[in-house]
Amino acid sequence: MTRTHRATRALTTGAALLTGALLLTACGSDDDTENGTAEDATTPEGEVGEVGETRTIDTVMGPVEVPADPRRVIVLDTAELDSALTLGVTPIGSVRADVATGFPFYLPEERLTDVENVGNIAAPNLEAIIELEPDLIIGNMARDADRYDELSAIAPTVFGENPGGPWKENFLLHAEALNRQEEAAAIVEDYEERVDEVVEALGGAEEAADTEVSVIRFIEGGDTRLYGRENYIGTILEDLGLGRPAIVDEAPDGFAVEISPEQVDLGDGDVIFYTSYGSAENSGESAAVGGALWEGMDAVRENRVFAVEDELWFQGIGYTAAGIILGEIEEALAS
Repeated sequence: MTRTHRATRALTTGAALLTGALLLTACGSDDDTENGTAEDATTPEGEVGEVGETRTIDTVMGPVEVPADPRRVIVLDTAELDSALTLGVTPIGSVRADVATGFPFYLPEERLTDVENVGNIAAPNLEAIIELEPDLIIGNMARDADRYDELSAIAPTVFGENPGGPWKENFLLHAEALNRQEEAAAIVEDYEERVDEVVEALGGAEEAADTEVSVIRFIEGGDTRLYGRENYIGTILEDLGLGRPAIVDEAPDGFAVEISPEQVDLGDGDVIFYTSYGSAENSGESAAVGGALWEGMDAVRENRVFAVEDELWFQGIGYTAAGIILGEIEEALAS
């Protein structure tokens, strides 16, 4: 996404992509992965899982019996795709985001070459899923609760509840379904260490807490959102101990405050990160950014406004995306 608005700086992701790639490859690689699973996947007892062996895991839909060593995995949201690839598992099929032309740009293209498109997030193609003959389907209730029975009739189906705020808990569920718990523990540890590094780069916990960070998302076909604390990006900012503008505490359920384009100045802070879901023209971003209200905000006057990629900051919802986001926050705030 290229931005040219005055007083706006677009973040570069070259160094940060390396951070995400390290998270992605720390516990798995293409060399040991084929047809949706790593050849050295193990059972909870530490032995290689045989075809036909199963395990039972607890999910929001109740206990689900899954393969001990799943080999043909389909994922039904971007969060589940991030989880699988981060854990070293290449799905045989995945949905795509509604406004996207492909899979999220930040994921390694070579890992996605053989992943079949099985529809978009709002409407997975059940016929395409059946044709791929999966042995495991991973998704969430927020997207596909009304399709759970149909999906379960195709293959064991593991659902989390929501894809946003509880992304860390979802990741552990995905890891359990994929029999990658040890890999997951290492990835979580790496993330926590990276958080500590970024906090130090920002000048320490006290300095971070004194920096109010606002996150604005222009929505094609909907109101603009000022993101609160109870969502994916909100939890990452919380992990860093960054301050937030007082208005985010008015967000229903902690998720987001919805505003009109004429209220964009409510999103002011010491620092602003912003993006669009959909095109900038249709989301209202083009009209708002650079307008009088925008130019009057403190963060804009101080040149502390950063355009970010929507696919990464809002659609990734996983540890590989989070690793890159941490790098972008460090680049923006430590400069």
